[in-house]
Amino acid sequence: MRRAIQLLLTVVIAFAVIIGFRWYRYVTNVESPYDEVGIELNSRMPGPINAWGCATLHATFAGALPPYGCQDSADAGKWR
Repeated sequence: MRRAIQLLLTVVIAFAVIIGFRWYRYVTNVESPYDEVGIELNSRMPGPINAWGCATLHATFAGALPPYGCQDSADAGKWR
């Protein structure tokens, strides 16, 4: 039983590290703010993490339209 819990915990931690790295790579990229997987990951992040991600993307791509998850609720063409 202990081995199964240890294996499950290892899988969960590995999954979290992979998802976190993928999200961080998207937020700090310099190519495009419109990566589908990155947009989905960022839009599902908790509030402060999503806000930091959107601020980082906005600093890099100030002239671009905001991706889903970083749009202002009143005007989809503006960053929040």
